This record gives sequence, structure tokens and C-alpha cells, in this order.
Amino acid sequence: MHTPDARARSDWSSLNDVQTVTISPLEKSIHRDIRIPGSKSFTNRALIIAAMAEGPSILSGILRSDDSYWCIDTLNKLGIETKVDGDTIEINGCAGDWPIKQANLYIGAAGTTARFLPGTLAAANSGEWFVEASERMSQRPVELLLEGLRTLGASIESEGYYPLKIKGQGLKGGPVTISGKQSSQFISGLLMASPYAENEVTVTIPDYIVQHAYVKITIDLMKRFGVKVEANDELTTMVIPPSVYKGQKLDLEADASTASYFFALAALTNSRIKVTNLNMKTNQPDIFMVDLYEKMGCTVTRGDSFIEVIGTDQLLGGFDISMKEMSDQTLTIAALAPFASGPITLRDVEHIRHHESDRISAICTELTKLGIKVEEFADGLTIYPGTPKPAVLDSYDDHRVAMSLALVGLKVPGITIHDPGCVSKTCPTYFDLLKDLGVSVQYK
Repeated sequence: MHTPDARARSDWSSLNDVQTVTISPLEKSIHRDIRIPGSKSFTNRALIIAAMAEGPSILSGILRSDDSYWCIDTLNKLGIETKVDGDTIEINGCAGDWPIKQANLYIGAAGTTARFLPGTLAAANSGEWFVEASERMSQRPVELLLEGLRTLGASIESEGYYPLKIKGQGLKGGPVTISGKQSSQFISGLLMASPYAENEVTVTIPDYIVQHAYVKITIDLMKRFGVKVEANDELTTMVIPPSVYKGQKLDLEADASTASYFFALAALTNSRIKVTNLNMKTNQPDIFMVDLYEKMGCTVTRGDSFIEVIGTDQLLGGFDISMKEMSDQTLTIAALAPFASGPITLRDVEHIRHHESDRISAICTELTKLGIKVEEFADGLTIYPGTPKPAVLDSYDDHRVAMSLALVGLKVPGITIHDPGCVSKTCPTYFDLLKDLGVSVQYK
């Protein structure tokens, strides 16, 4: 069993003293309208850009999670004034000149902050900061990002992993080439800092980006904060002239990744779930999971202000699909796959081996514990239909593993998951939301 990193849990987390959660099968189908918490992807991008901006910003709909908590805590330690009221935050920006010039910072397990903060600190004209991360985040390589930032003139000392020692001496700008195969967040990290470079920055991607949509989210947010970004359709070339972000009032979107688990609940249990604060116009790539649920036999209604999924008696399988653009949802489909009519193969997600856990290995191990046949390969897995048996499962201190495996418990008695508190990374209220829908959730 994996031991959780207690330090990475924040004051916004819940279930810290809970050892296990047991999910019991639904006694009847669910027919409900629900609201989903704010987007992690938007929250941490907007927090950091607002902190770098000139003037005040008000962001509503922020996600209150561990990742957001540590991002805000870091900004406070850099001298940024913030005021949080529920899911709204007021931020007084520093125009790229961090008020506190020397500090030890801790960012928790937030992959977004880990990739977005270094460039914004290095872009400052003065200051020196030591930045630490959680145990798992400190095992995830960031050298590709650091090389890109150093090309632009950043002074960052590291062994290619956290911790980092960052010296504020400004960015010169100019051309920089970075691979997009490992993480789209590296590209976003370069882009977000680029307006504060002395000269125009041209970012070139020589191969491909694993998740284009998240780079589009970054570019759109930069533009909403008043910065110019020119990009071709493939996002292989992006040009950012020198500029300054301007404070804004923004209402952030619901989290499409979190919504997908509730659509999966509908799919698996022949239920109806309508999410009332999300539509297809979002740039969040996981919104297209509804197309996949439709492929599996569900009925999907795409409204102007809502999305509704109605499940089916028998999920359809027998397909092979690339999950590259929706890689965070690989485990969600893997949890549904045993109940499908044929094998399901999920490909093009080798990069998720380097997330909060080795997600491919983790889900294969846990499905095997359930008595399900799986075949693991370098960039994915094949899951065969079967009848899962009761089991005690490991969450690997990984929110995506815990949230996905909980879905199995909606159909199979005796599904217990260790360390359910890890969901606080992106959705501390996940199990509360399930309870509110009528799911039996028991803690020990």
C-alpha cells in the first residue's frame, strides 16, 4: 500500500484522518441535475497570471483544492495580497515584480504550479527563491521546461527535478524550441512568462503536443488578461511580444474532468446526470468524453448551458481508441471497461506513467486484483469484459486512481479504497457529491 504524502494535503483537503472508503452498489438509478466544482486547469493558470498582472483581479468559480491552496499560499509568500471568499478570490497583481525578493516556497503536488511558477519567477528583475514540492512531484522531471527557460535567459539551479533555486534576473527572450511530447504544461509554462521577456519570444514545437487543448486554454487566458499571442492552427509556432498582463474580472468554468466521473456514473448505472454549469464550448479536452460515452451506448444531450448523459443497460465495447488528448480520463474508461460488451484498448498515453503515479501500471494492478484480465503495454492497456470481485484497492496517493476505482463500487459489492483523501488534489468534495446523489459511501 502506498503511503500518502501528508505534507501535500492542505487546509482545504478533507478525509485526512480517513483510512478507507467503501462504495456500495446503487439500489436504484439516479436522475439528478448537479453543479460541478471549478476547473483546476483554469484556476491555477488564472491565479498566477492575475498575480503577475498590473492591477487587481477578481476570479470567481475557483476550485478549492490542495493544488489551488498551495498555489495561493505560494503567491502570498511572494507578497501578493489575496482575499478568498468561498469560490471567489481577489488578487492584487504585482506587474511582474514580486514584492518579496527572498523566500522558501512549497507548492505541494501541484503539477500546474510546478510548471507555471519557475518562468514567472525567473522573469523578475531581482529576487532569489528556493522552491520545494511534494515527494511525488519531486520525482517528476522538469528539465525540459528548465532548458527552455534557460534558453530565454532564466537563472535556475536544479538536478532536473524539484527543488529549484531560481534567481530573478529577467528573461532576454528570442527563439526557443521545446518538445511537446512529455507535457503540454511545459509549453504553457514558457508561454505564461514570455510577455515579461525583454524581446519578443518565438516558441517552436518540433514534434507534437500531447494535449493541444490545454495550451489553447493558456493562450486564451493570456489574451483575456490583455496580452497578445500569435499562433498557427497546429500550435507549432507561437509568438509573444513584450507586454504586461492587466487585471481582470473573470468567472472560471466548471471542471470538465470532474464532470466526466459523474457522466461515467450515469453510463454505468443506467442513470441520468445533467451538469448544469458546463457546455461544449469549453476548451477543456475532457469535455469530449461525452462523445465516448455516446459511442458506448449512452444518450447525450448537449445544451447551451448544460450537458446531460443518460446511461444504458449494456455498455458497448470492442474498440481501440487514442486517449492522447483526454489522457486524464484513461482510468475512467478503464474502470468502466470490465462492464462493456467487448475488449477496450486505450492508447497513446505513455506520458501518464509520470503523473501522480505510474497510472498505467497502477490501473492494471488494481483491475487484476478485481479478477479482470488486462494487457499492459508501453503507452496503454487493453481491458477485457469480466465480473469484478470484491477487493481492497490502493489509490497510490493519486486522485485519478481513487475517483475512477470508486466507479466500480457502484456495480460491485465490497469495493474498498485506501486513502480516499487523495481526491483533495482536485476535488475534495468528490465523495460528498456521490453521497448527495444517493450513493452509499462509508468511511473508516
